[in-house]
Amino acid sequence: MDILTILGIATGLSLDAFAVSVTGGSTIRPLKFLQALKIALAFGLFQALMPVVGWAAGLTLEQYIKDFDHWLAFLLLAFVGARMIYNALSGKPHDDRHDILRITTLLMLAVATSIDALAVGLSFALINVGILKPVLMIGIVTCLLSLLGVYIGNRLGSFFEKKLEIAGGIILILIGIRILWEHLVVMC
Repeated sequence: MDILTILGIATGLSLDAFAVSVTGGSTIRPLKFLQALKIALAFGLFQALMPVVGWAAGLTLEQYIKDFDHWLAFLLLAFVGARMIYNALSGKPHDDRHDILRITTLLMLAVATSIDALAVGLSFALINVGILKPVLMIGIVTCLLSLLGVYIGNRLGSFFEKKLEIAGGIILILIGIRILWEHLVVMC
């Protein structure tokens, strides 16, 4: 998998954490750097760990699903992307964002925003992609965008939140289509 595709996946996955960071940052007054770093590191760490879990699960299932793995990777990415778009458009508020600095709330949000990365890790295993480079990039991109998100949220509020979740969903769907397309073209 090329670096631009990995960067696209990392960016798509991190937009959910970015959106939560924007919202969280809008509630912290006054904002200190260590508070923003705590949020960014939590999101980056969980976003990097979840693909490893998914990848390990995918390796154990590989022999059973290798004939349709490209379809499964496509469906997982499309589902995750569509769910992100649906959640953004549904208008439902995200729980507990008002207390993002409380460790239990932060961990819950970090896990919730990284569940999508679990499915992506599974799809990496299904299409035989090594995990180290994507995991590092996903973690770093998420950490940096979350740090930026806290500061943007602190300055601008949560105006961009839903738009970013929609963009992240679209990116993941397009990457799923690309994986399916590349596999179907090779098969022809």
